[in-house]
Amino acid sequence: MRKSWLVIRPWQLPLSFRLERHVPSTLLVLSAVILAVMVLSVGQGEYPIPPLEVLKTLVGLPTANPDYPFIINTLRLPRTLVAFGVGVALGISGTILQGLTRNPLVEPGIIGVNAGASLAAVALIVLFPNVPLFALPVSAFVGALAVAIFIYLLAWDKGSSPIRLILVGVGIAAVISALTTLLITFGEIDSVTQALVWLAGSVYGRSWEHLRSLLPWLAVFVPLSLVWARQLNIISLGDDIARGLGMQVEWQRNLLLLTSAAMAGAAVATAGTISLVGLMAPHLGRQLVGPNHEGLMLTAALMGGLIVVLADWLGRILFAPIEIPCGVITATVGAPYFLYLLIRNRKR
Repeated sequence: MRKSWLVIRPWQLPLSFRLERHVPSTLLVLSAVILAVMVLSVGQGEYPIPPLEVLKTLVGLPTANPDYPFIINTLRLPRTLVAFGVGVALGISGTILQGLTRNPLVEPGIIGVNAGASLAAVALIVLFPNVPLFALPVSAFVGALAVAIFIYLLAWDKGSSPIRLILVGVGIAAVISALTTLLITFGEIDSVTQALVWLAGSVYGRSWEHLRSLLPWLAVFVPLSLVWARQLNIISLGDDIARGLGMQVEWQRNLLLLTSAAMAGAAVATAGTISLVGLMAPHLGRQLVGPNHEGLMLTAALMGGLIVVLADWLGRILFAPIEIPCGVITATVGAPYFLYLLIRNRKR
């Protein structure tokens, strides 16, 4: 009987943590940096609040100004937490796609997964402007999943090839972007304005309700991505080796593609199109913990969260009081980084 790697035993999950002792310390330091940046971000705005007062408010201690709890807990903290959650989702989605395609230049936006989520969400905003907030992540997930399945079917030829997935995805992304533009062109002005602001990629005005709509997706698919990290390691070695080790490659690839689409869809639905986080976070994670996905998955998730929180913070302080959407910041930084990776990989 062939051994199936789909059977996950509880003691297998932290395997890389035992083999790579630097992973826990890296995660601890990265978490401390994230907390420090989040405190600074929460205190920054039109009404600056010192970091010590932010900490006092968060732990429930008396503050120097009675307005601090309202400003922090109602206006700024949910926005920062949403930014972190969106970054986590994008970091995981990009890590999975790079592992599946065995291509370090792939991310959800490049192969069309983000485009599918954007099309579904824009269609909901433009055609059904009065739908409840919780419907947006669902529609974006359906859009991302539908596009992922469509790309997978078009790339199928006696099996799924990573290079075909990429090429088909790039073409599908272009078509879907055109359809999204068409929807915006013929939509009502109020809905179109909302859609355009949303497409820029921003966590402006995000509330606890937005965070509550994002958390179920993270609660389900983040653990699944960690559990399936070992399978992604094996797939990254090549289909022939994976089959030789007893893995049901196509079935496992489908599950991982579903997880990636869910993460990308939830992120796009919550904050719009935040570009290239799914490209940068896995690469920065590899520089910290190496290519083993059991350690990389969580590292890239935290790195993605840090990138989006930093982008939102910079967007508020660079040209204050004008706010730059965090999607613009990540695109501005990510585009040169993408070119750097492209040149570096061509030289290899």
